Amino acid sequence: MSLPAGPWGAWATGLRLRPSGEARDAVAALEEMGVSAVWMTGGTGDPFDRITALLDATSTVTVATGILSIWEMTPAQLAARLAGLPAEGRARFLLGLGVSHQQLVERRTAGRYDKPLTRMREFLDGLDRTQAPGARRPERVLAALGPQMLDLAAERAAGAHPYLTTPAHTRTARGRLGDAFLAPTQMALLLSDPDRARQAARRYLAPYLSQPNYRNSWLREGFTAGDLADGGSDRLVDALVAWGDPAQVVRRAGAHLDAGADHVCIQLLDPAGSWSDHAIPLDAWRELAGALTT
Repeated sequence: MSLPAGPWGAWATGLRLRPSGEARDAVAALEEMGVSAVWMTGGTGDPFDRITALLDATSTVTVATGILSIWEMTPAQLAARLAGLPAEGRARFLLGLGVSHQQLVERRTAGRYDKPLTRMREFLDGLDRTQAPGARRPERVLAALGPQMLDLAAERAAGAHPYLTTPAHTRTARGRLGDAFLAPTQMALLLSDPDRARQAARRYLAPYLSQPNYRNSWLREGFTAGDLADGGSDRLVDALVAWGDPAQVVRRAGAHLDAGADHVCIQLLDPAGSWSDHAIPLDAWRELAGALTT
């Protein structure tokens, strides 16, 4: 397993949730555009059939989970699936793990979401016990927002993969991680009209504004309860979603690199869509790709 070789990655829920053929075509196109990694949500259940399909459709990019919930598989199940990846694909796969959210985890089992930091430690312990003595531990990153999870990412993983954060959070995370790998995600829209951009951004942010993990993270960053109300203030929306022409979006994403990130996972959004569509806007990606290489 390997970390991405370059500064830019593509993050898309559709790589996991759209039909397999569409996802394979999209990931091959993204590889041709020059991104060094593609990141897909883990979704529910075992994602490894889709991981294998994306590895088969590409030859150079890192394929990463952003993230696989620790509540979806046991450490033994995960270790078996990792071992079953073809050697070439395994060398290009990066495991991203996270604790997800109480609302999502407890849809099936009430009360299951308990002590998430402890559960992550226990999961990593279980995963490490599956390794042969003396074997090199596969690379992995943790979805980390708060200080304790960031510390755990530095201690027990290759680094962190924060979601819905700002360059200010990236700077703080770099301070806690030391030299560990840091790959935040940046939502983005190729829209230059402020009203249209904010309207579209709010459609994508809607399901996250009620999640305690994110709310607590934003409050730690200095946003107020008022910023989080009524679909999010302009201040919050503009901080979380980069919008504008390709050059403006790249400058905004690049602020994470300036703040200490090693790699930025750009989640390019469809201006006409919403969080439930899982579209992969390849035409917009082609516009953006030219700015990424300049």
